Amino acid sequence: MPENASSRLSSLSSASPQNSFKQRFFTYLSLSKPRLSFLIVLTTTTAYSLFPVAVTPMASAMELSPLTLLNLMTGTALSCACANTLNMMYEPKFDAQMSRTRNRPLVRGLITQRGALAFAVATGVAGLGLLYAGVNPTVSFLSFLNIFLYAGVYTPLKRVSVINTWAGAIVGGIPPLMGWAAAAGQASPVANPGWRDLLFDPATSAGGWLFAALLFAWQFPHFNALSYTIRHEYAAAGYRMMASINPRKNALIALRYSLLMFPICAGLSYVGVTGWAFVGTSGVVNAWMLKEAWRFWRYEGAKGSARGLFWASVWHLPLVLVLAMVHKKGMWERFIRGGFSEEELEDYAHEYEEVEVLDESVRLVTP
Repeated sequence: MPENASSRLSSLSSASPQNSFKQRFFTYLSLSKPRLSFLIVLTTTTAYSLFPVAVTPMASAMELSPLTLLNLMTGTALSCACANTLNMMYEPKFDAQMSRTRNRPLVRGLITQRGALAFAVATGVAGLGLLYAGVNPTVSFLSFLNIFLYAGVYTPLKRVSVINTWAGAIVGGIPPLMGWAAAAGQASPVANPGWRDLLFDPATSAGGWLFAALLFAWQFPHFNALSYTIRHEYAAAGYRMMASINPRKNALIALRYSLLMFPICAGLSYVGVTGWAFVGTSGVVNAWMLKEAWRFWRYEGAKGSARGLFWASVWHLPLVLVLAMVHKKGMWERFIRGGFSEEELEDYAHEYEEVEVLDESVRLVTP
């Protein structure tokens, strides 16, 4: 998906017949920031799929539900559309002053503030309701918290303090917790588990918090590199960004958080979410981003170092998530053994023998 997806959608909306379905569709899609929403849905569903649930030969309550996954994806996407629309509603005057955002639908007058608010309320209610009824209340609350933090804290804070970047990083770290809590709700032996069971169970919660830490840390090399390339526009529009206030410190922060990727990935193996081979494969990707972060710090964004770190971060996150799925704990052992352990196959064979004995008994007593 192109970096300027929302801008392109606004252009498509503008070129469509006035008040047509096509124009409204492209406008609403642009309001939802599809590129950012896709990334959030990706991190949410990846955490869901990596929850350590044992797959057995027979159907089990411990299996994850495809319907729950569908509800999680749809509800998260709708909630993202709500948060992103509220974000655009707050700052069209400032968006008009920046090349990256001046083509947004509210800036171009493709939709009114009232129309955007109606879309935000509709998607927010639908998304949170779907997560509450189709996943669990804890995930719905986390999604509501993210809407509030993104639209109510991060967005206005951008014009007040550089702390806005840390607030935005928290927003990025919550979606993996949502995915983890969704899976924990499916796998929990506790009837109607509460938020403490889903988020703070000592036996299962560490993986979710490590994924949240991964997303939190990743956003600093990604955003600090991106913001450096348009730091003068941020300053002219009145935004308080570290890239424009202190470029040297901006690069140092990106370098520090790039270093954190190594212990976080090792932690995922330590708590049993991934196998130990993940430390090595993810280390290659982490080293690539660290190298670009070091260049970014050394040259303070000059000599193409900001662009290099930005693209390294763009590729880094999906590569690490895919590697985590490839190295999910026990996956290759099951594949090598044909899908199930010897104990599971013995249990299955025993159950099959019992069914055969029962079937033979019925055949003998039946005339």
